[in-house]
Amino acid sequence: MGVRAGLKAGFAAALLWAAGVVGAIAQEEPGAAQGVARLATAAQLADWGRERDDPGALILAARMVAEVPLQAQGDAAPFFTSDALLDEALAMSGDDPAYAAAIAVVRQDPTRGVVTSPYGRGPIATVKTMRAREAYGFDVIARPNEILRVAAIGDGDVPLDLSVRDSAGRVLCRSGVVDHYPVCTVRPRVGRVRIEVTNGGGVWSRVQILSN
Repeated sequence: MGVRAGLKAGFAAALLWAAGVVGAIAQEEPGAAQGVARLATAAQLADWGRERDDPGALILAARMVAEVPLQAQGDAAPFFTSDALLDEALAMSGDDPAYAAAIAVVRQDPTRGVVTSPYGRGPIATVKTMRAREAYGFDVIARPNEILRVAAIGDGDVPLDLSVRDSAGRVLCRSGVVDHYPVCTVRPRVGRVRIEVTNGGGVWSRVQILSN
């Protein structure tokens, strides 16, 4: 199979994989909540491509990320970005011209960086550098009885534990230390909730925390 044929096959397989996950996102959800789910799906798709040495999957993941605007908070810039995924795909492809052309198309996509999108202003992104076993928590004021979705994306393969608690300390959602890209979706009855992320691995990791 030639590179171009392999590129098409890789895109087709990745599209089928992503469509099954993205198709489960309810269209009536707030746009930023859909954006959190889209970014978590893109992270999983990128891992799928790494496992199979498939640059096409990373290119598709980069396109998914590019479609979601982010509201960055804090001093550290988001690291899970379209450009980072495209750089990784180019290195994985060995600078093959067919993949390079596909990457150039995504880099030049005029929809990148827009504020008006199906995802509204997009999710809020906060980046923290977390030591092994370290926990980081913060409070947010959510809209009562509306969907709040939170996700955590690490820059390596450390397992992350994500939990959401209400103002009384009751657990509304907990992922457990079993996932690299945990997602919690809740409908809190009261506005104030506590979000906590724990690095369950034995090494430090940057963690990009997303919420709508």
